This record gives sequence, structure tokens and C-alpha cells, in this order.
Amino acid sequence: MNVQEALAAFLTHLRDERDASPHTVKSYREDLQQALEYWESSGQGATLVNTITTRQVRAYLAWLHQQGYSRSTIARRLAALRAWFRFLCRQEVLEENPTEGIRSPRREQRIPAFLTETDTEKLLAYPHRQGRLAARDRALLEVLYSAGLRVSELVGLTLEDIDLEGGTVMVRGKGKKERLAILGPAAQRAVRDWLEERGQLLARLGRQSAALFLNKNATPLTDRGVRHLVRKYSVQAAVPGRVTPHVLRHTFATHLLDRGADIRAVQELLGHASLSTTQIYTHVTTRRLQDKYRAAHPRA
Repeated sequence: MNVQEALAAFLTHLRDERDASPHTVKSYREDLQQALEYWESSGQGATLVNTITTRQVRAYLAWLHQQGYSRSTIARRLAALRAWFRFLCRQEVLEENPTEGIRSPRREQRIPAFLTETDTEKLLAYPHRQGRLAARDRALLEVLYSAGLRVSELVGLTLEDIDLEGGTVMVRGKGKKERLAILGPAAQRAVRDWLEERGQLLARLGRQSAALFLNKNATPLTDRGVRHLVRKYSVQAAVPGRVTPHVLRHTFATHLLDRGADIRAVQELLGHASLSTTQIYTHVTTRRLQDKYRAAHPRA
């Protein structure tokens, strides 16, 4: 089987049998295509998938390192190759997995960026000064911060997912796993205001939509649109640093732990499969406690 046929079969498997999201399928395609292009350009071109060797995989990983890719990116590229070759072994296209015995690089433990409570309040307050669709933008920011959502989870929300009386929202996270997230009073008020404006928008344009957040044309807001809005308001509100929807998610988790929330509760609210993923935020809060200690203790 040639490499492009093998790649197409794997992507079809992800989409049709694993029910992977379009974003996941796209990521695998790009990661695997990069490996194939490297082997082609370096004279190691593999036209048949059963000619790919462990040596070629190691050469590709070494090239990624030389190009300055982070350890986490290299680990992801290797994971994509592993998944592809495992699939081909199950399909009996390959007898051996060329990634067998190759260890993933240890990932760097990065401290996530987050906003202070003061800067968060500045950001959330800023859309009050705007005009058209200001209610939507207020609701969008409040929900991101109140529920700690990923941007893909936010744009995937529908009217049926929101329970304003109960103060909850049903979220479909990674792997299409569902979880309940919390909407605080401020987020509930903002969503109610937006729902009124949303109804007027749909009536004015004569359209219908199940999506909670819409653009000016009454079609669902996109990931890119949300990132643009978050960035725009953070600049206008003079919030330092590069603020993204994911920074608001980091901020949500950090503020909860700062105020004494149980880490397992935060794990559940974030939708993390592993507690170790959530524990990165404890490093943030510990470092801040150490800074406060050094600033205040006479012998620090």
C-alpha cells in the first residue's frame, strides 16, 4: 500500500469509526503529512508504507529537534506516527511498528499564563462601552471565564445546553465527552441579555439557529471570531500580555485554586482526564504564595 493510501485509510478510520472531530482529523493529517514530506525532501522518500523504518522515524525526530520544535510538539508528532502505524498493524498492512522502542521526549512543564483578578475585571467590563452586539460579547467573555471553557466548547454551545435557572451548561469536550460546567450570577445575567438581543437579530434577518453565539449575519460564531474578540477587548482594556480564550481558561482554574477550591473539583470542571494535567495550576498558586512570603516575611 502506498503512503498516501495508507494515510487516507487512517484518516477515514478516525472520522468514521473513532468519531474524531474535524479538528482532530486535520491535526493528524498535517502531522503525518509533514513526516512524509520530510522523508521525500531528504532523499528517504517512502512510496510504500511498509518501507518506512525505525531509522527514518528517528531521523525525522532529530530533524524536528534541529528545526527548533518544542519537545511537546515533537512528542505529538511521534504520537501521531505511533497511532498511524498501530492502525496499519491492526489492518495487517504492516508486520512491525517502526515507532516501537522509540521513547517520547520529556515534555517541558510550562507555567500557564493567566490574568490577575484586577485585569480580569477590566476585561469583562470593557464590552459595556461598546455598541452593536455588545451583549453577545459580554456574555461570551463571562461564559469563558465563569465556566473555564475551551474555545471549541464555547462555539459548540446550543440553546438546549444552557440552564439559566440551574446555573449550569452542558459542555461537549475533547473526545466528545460531556460534562456540566457552572455559570455564575454575572454570566447568567449576561447570557439573558444576549438571548434577548439574539432573538431580535434572528427576527430582523429572518433566520433560525440552534447555536448560542452568533455573528452579525446570525450564523454560528467561529473559533477564529472568538479569538479575535478576546484579543480586541484585551487590547482596548489595556490588559497586559497576549490574551486568548485559553488564557481565560487558565485564569479560571488559577483563581479557583487561589481561593481554596479542591483540585479534583477543578479537574472535573475543566474536563481533564488526568489529575496530572490539572496539577500544573498548583505550581502557579505555590509560586505566588512564595512571592508573597518573600515580600512579607522579615527573614525571607
